[in-house]
Amino acid sequence: MTDTITPTKWEILADKALQGKRLTLEEGLSLLQADDDEMLPIMQAAYRVRKHYYGKKVKLNMIFNAKSGNCPEDCGYCAQSIVSSAPIEKYRLLDKETLVAGAHEAIERQAGTYCIVASGRRPSNREVDQVVAAVEEITATTDLKICACLGLLDEGKATQLQKAGVHRYNHNLNTHKDNHANITTTHTYDDRVDTLDHVKNAGISPCSGCIVGMGETDGQLVETAYALRDMDVDSIPVNFLHAIPGTPLEDYPRTKPMKSLKVLAMMRLINPSKEIRISGGREINLRHLQPIGLYAANSVFVGDYLTTEGQAIKEDHAIIEDLGFEIEECAL
Repeated sequence: MTDTITPTKWEILADKALQGKRLTLEEGLSLLQADDDEMLPIMQAAYRVRKHYYGKKVKLNMIFNAKSGNCPEDCGYCAQSIVSSAPIEKYRLLDKETLVAGAHEAIERQAGTYCIVASGRRPSNREVDQVVAAVEEITATTDLKICACLGLLDEGKATQLQKAGVHRYNHNLNTHKDNHANITTTHTYDDRVDTLDHVKNAGISPCSGCIVGMGETDGQLVETAYALRDMDVDSIPVNFLHAIPGTPLEDYPRTKPMKSLKVLAMMRLINPSKEIRISGGREINLRHLQPIGLYAANSVFVGDYLTTEGQAIKEDHAIIEDLGFEIEECAL
């Protein structure tokens, strides 16, 4: 007589995700609030879904800080905001040649996506023209995918970027709608949603995610995952707050490594087919558990972030190799 193996509740959630069914709020919460002893079966469930859609491929992304500081927004997590006293480098939008040179650095790092990021509320006409000129040269000479992150955007500027060859536009929701005013008051949650709508209408792939650890509840974190699913964004960067001295959130505690892994698993099971990217703050929140995160996520930033340092690129390459995973190729 053959014994039957009863699937765990996490495997049942993986089956549900693979069938395209929406997890309930209670199921999402169960992932975040599970006992740490459940971590391995949770990550196995997340990996089943990740492997179904992405196999063992890992997508590498590189951020290029194209314009730094002097931002009029009051985002409490950001060293570049008007309310921050953090000592950072400040400069205007870099010239076309420097932006193009950054793209070739991304290729050297084996990144498939080059993210041009600029501080500020929204880009000026001149700044968009400058980014467009750089993107046109990059796309004419490389196979890199270009992501832009320039702040709030109207449909006209979105269309201009799309015609130049911008593949993806990032504008994070950052936090739950009901927590937004606790983090930022100079623009609204709906302003961010509007920008993503303009991006989608222009034919650009939408990228939007969150920053975990900014005072949101577990329920709000699950509902943010639902919001991203309902908006049908293609890429979801999961950032973990890196509390920078001199910012209003400087005293916020780090998200513990095991909780960080549960967040990644929850994001994967609620958004099964989407790119889940381990993003800012991973080094100090996931710490030595970073490799395990790739059993849920299929994408990661390499190198430094905007105002904080990342780990050595060779370490990220080694993690991927040691897991038996493969870097998505980017050819010249």
